[in-house]
Amino acid sequence: MYIPKKHEPVRIGFYICHCGVNIAGTVDVQAVAKYAATLPHVVVARDYKYMCSDPGQEMIEQDIAEHRLNRAVVAACSPLLHEQTFRGATRRGGLNPFFFQMVNIREHNSWVHTDRLEATRKAMALARAAIQRVPLHRPLEVKKAPINPNVLIVGAGISGIHAALVLANAGKHVTLVEREPTIGGHMAKFDKTFPTLDCAMCVLSPKMAAAGSHPNITLWTYSEVAKVDGYVGNYRVTVRRKPRYILEDLCTGCQECVEACVYKDPRFRDDFNLGLGKRKPIFLPFPQAIPPVTMIDPETCIELKTGKCKKTCVEACGDRHAIDFKQREDLKEISVGSIIIATGFKIFDARQTPYYGYGVYPNVYNALEVERLVNASGPTGGEIVLRNGQTPKRVAIVHCVGSRDENTNRWCSRVCCLYSLKLAHLIHERTHAEVFNFYIDMRTPGKYMEEFYSRLAMEGMQLVRGKVADVYPDPSDGASGRLIVQAEDTLMGRILKTPVDMVVLAVGLEPHPDADKVRRLFNLSCSSEGWFLERHPKLAPVSTFTDGIFMAGCCQGPKDIPDSVAQAGAAAAEAFCLIDRGHIEQEPNTAYVVENECSGCKSCLPLCPYTAISLLPDKKKAYINEALCKGCGTCVASCPSGSIVQNLFEDAEIFNEIEGLMAPLPS
Repeated sequence: MYIPKKHEPVRIGFYICHCGVNIAGTVDVQAVAKYAATLPHVVVARDYKYMCSDPGQEMIEQDIAEHRLNRAVVAACSPLLHEQTFRGATRRGGLNPFFFQMVNIREHNSWVHTDRLEATRKAMALARAAIQRVPLHRPLEVKKAPINPNVLIVGAGISGIHAALVLANAGKHVTLVEREPTIGGHMAKFDKTFPTLDCAMCVLSPKMAAAGSHPNITLWTYSEVAKVDGYVGNYRVTVRRKPRYILEDLCTGCQECVEACVYKDPRFRDDFNLGLGKRKPIFLPFPQAIPPVTMIDPETCIELKTGKCKKTCVEACGDRHAIDFKQREDLKEISVGSIIIATGFKIFDARQTPYYGYGVYPNVYNALEVERLVNASGPTGGEIVLRNGQTPKRVAIVHCVGSRDENTNRWCSRVCCLYSLKLAHLIHERTHAEVFNFYIDMRTPGKYMEEFYSRLAMEGMQLVRGKVADVYPDPSDGASGRLIVQAEDTLMGRILKTPVDMVVLAVGLEPHPDADKVRRLFNLSCSSEGWFLERHPKLAPVSTFTDGIFMAGCCQGPKDIPDSVAQAGAAAAEAFCLIDRGHIEQEPNTAYVVENECSGCKSCLPLCPYTAISLLPDKKKAYINEALCKGCGTCVASCPSGSIVQNLFEDAEIFNEIEGLMAPLPS
């Protein structure tokens, strides 16, 4: 690869892209190219309709050879999209790729201005700034580091399980960490899935069993990630394993300990059934739980609270000796090369919309509670029975509770319309009740979803277009618990007051309350709503801004099961691609310390968001680990002695760029 000699004359090639009409519609690109040709050191100045196309890149490669160019400047769109593209063209032309500089005249210019003359002048200034800067560039080299082939997946809902199986079946070792006692996530609580109305557990249970028994998957349930160190290809992760007070290797899942517990009747809230049922202090979350291992709740177990229990559960366990009341929290450290985040979502707390009466009127349920009521393994064995023991005859389903609302969440949760239709079908099927769906807009995107909507609409349910304003007790029949649902029918232009026996709130999807803690732990970005942010919404939808960390499922935003599974497969493919390459290439735009000028003041240490800076104990000087540094420049800007320098952002380059930007333009 050609590297210009120190005193060799600078020869710059300048290229400006039309980007169709994205740039050329606002900027006079021919005028900019003509102006750039007059600037010092510019040997070639061209404009082309699509510089990122193969002919555009070949133009750069040929000019480097024919005109002996030793610098290249391209004025086009965002460097995030195409900086690597043009660096590749520079390299193929035989020049070190870091003798290239990109100018963003789309996002920074044509897309934010309407005055063509001023936009053209701004493009000239930006081009001149890059042309004055690029002669000071130095040849840099991309470094390579080996990759640990193991993968960590955080969260074992359908997304985490699918990603784990894809990688494990490809021969990679996966550690699957889930903070609940069992894997399966929200899908394990569903009865049927739309649009096919097939059994949720019939689909999920085989995948759960496969994940629990796969030789390439280490499954840690009731565990949380406590600490993450290292960098892409070499992460060191500490996992906190909470005590189940049951030895997983010895427990057979026979549940004899549950039968023998001194609490003969279940009396504690069953969280898996959202409080609709009861359980004992020792329990199995649900029949198909993976791992099929019981656990003991320390908040309700007499032995763990007082030490005065008869321990009939220990006697029932017999020679297996699987119960261990002395079990303590354990910290495990693992090394992995990549991480997939699949932490899922939480449902909206309907108490935040008090006018619907959730938590006040016993016959108001959220949708997930109804999923448990209609489920054969639920607290009522699949029978839809109200808290007063009656079967509802008239049911109202209220859409968009906690979604598309300025007072709660502005986003559409995507699945609510479809699961509301599904629940309407199941409720009618089980009870023959008259069902009213109160909706704002019916949204049914996806394969077979519109057909699903049309089929269920023909079943005779009442579809009312209008937002529910209030839910209150029926004054004429208050003793029965009957409720009045008040809403405006916007199609008929009238106010409806509909008496019903049961109200189902179609609650939306939200980020977990501890999403910010998880974000900081893995150094992720998040949107203003709290969902984890992808590197690019179109071109990198499962990648994050932290190399080697990917995401899948509803931690990124609301989506249904097919989309979650598809994204999980994509995240697994990205991790596999990283592993299979065998090494990572580290960008050289990192910071480094000029030791002779460093005073060892330590002011940079706490400021680095990537913990890349440490203090050399023998020299008392700061040291930057290039593998961890992401070139954010925080330490460079904060160093009081100016001893920290960043490649591609050295002072002389920046000052020349500013001078080129501020100098007067030709009239």
